[in-house]
Amino acid sequence: MSTQAKPQAAWKSIGIVASGNFLEMYDFMVFGFYAAIIGQVHFPGNNEYASLMLALMTFGAGFLMRPVGALVLGAYIDRHGRRTGLLLTLGLMAVGTFAIAATPSYATIGLAAPLAILTGRLVQGLSAGVELGGVSVYLSEIAPPGRKGFFVSWQSASQQMAIVFAAIIGIVLASTLSPDEMKSWGWRVPFVIGCLLIPFVYAIRRHLVETPHYLTRPRHPTFSEIYRSLHQAKGLVLLGMMMTIMTTVSFYMITSYTPTFGTNELHLTRLESLIVTLSAAFSNFVLLPTMGAVSDRIGRKRLLIGATVMMLLTAYPALTWLVDAPSFSRLLAVELWLSLVYSSYNGALVVYLTEIMPPAVRTAGFSMAYSLATALFGGFTPAIATYLIHETGNKAMPGAWLSLAAVLSLIAVLVMTRRPASVAATATSSEHPAI
Repeated sequence: MSTQAKPQAAWKSIGIVASGNFLEMYDFMVFGFYAAIIGQVHFPGNNEYASLMLALMTFGAGFLMRPVGALVLGAYIDRHGRRTGLLLTLGLMAVGTFAIAATPSYATIGLAAPLAILTGRLVQGLSAGVELGGVSVYLSEIAPPGRKGFFVSWQSASQQMAIVFAAIIGIVLASTLSPDEMKSWGWRVPFVIGCLLIPFVYAIRRHLVETPHYLTRPRHPTFSEIYRSLHQAKGLVLLGMMMTIMTTVSFYMITSYTPTFGTNELHLTRLESLIVTLSAAFSNFVLLPTMGAVSDRIGRKRLLIGATVMMLLTAYPALTWLVDAPSFSRLLAVELWLSLVYSSYNGALVVYLTEIMPPAVRTAGFSMAYSLATALFGGFTPAIATYLIHETGNKAMPGAWLSLAAVLSLIAVLVMTRRPASVAATATSSEHPAI
């Protein structure tokens, strides 16, 4: 049977790839939902704050491993193919998630417990570092002409459903189990669910066909050639990282930080904060493919510049309006506005990154740019926002952090979109976006 993707199978391929990306992001992100309990169960010490910080540092270690995954596994995918690489990343995520779900407590096995949790988290980070790039490149290479923005946007959309799924499970567990039951065994349930889903998603992903673009290339570069090309494209990767800063900061602000911000800073109920988070994630799910399709019609440049400017001008005023009179309705309005700006930007950005990276290192280059932005900026957004509020006493400071991210990305967008000659040199004319 031919492994070449056919146009009529494109929608089936979107579903297969998106389901795997959904599960990978669910398994990667769910650790943060239960970091406090994981710290109490698996890390030594009677100091609750110290245990929590150790668990959060372990959570952060997953982000720091993502550039490593981008470099190593990205090169593997560019060398051995999109389909083979996406099966490998799913297998690695399964190993990491199972390690976390199955590790006994510190009281049972001592220091082996935190070491096992850390190892599982590092393996998760290694997988996640290239999953987004591998999925985005795959979707861009199977997309029909003029539909790349729409197709690639399903990578980001599937992430939003992972957030929704994790939050719903969290609400059900919190409403049915006592705190002692959650600490004893309930926190493992989301990880077990992730483990149980992996064989089904793996079976589905095995039916992926290789992309025509990869199959028709006359030769595939060696690892040394990929790393050499990646080094030569380091300026492009750096600009790609800067362009990605706003999308990663916005993503973690809207999803990961909202429950903490709503509960701790605005003094809303946990349920209200989770409902807002669910609403924003569902809004992202609807808007991302929509804005990806818009970028196909009007070009990437207008959305990239327009969204960064809107974030720069409105993020801090919106947060100021919210904290002046905190309420569920105001938090919901602000989050939905940020969702619109984020989706407008991300819908154009992700496909644009696949278009500007050199074909020989498309997965590695994309993954490195995205992973660096996540590791250095986006993943630490909850901690940075909390620190800014603590140091200034101004609860609207997360808006200032969003504005700074918008400035950095706007600079990179302006540089990239004013260098058509250099960009064209990295991609074939048929792949070059209508910027």
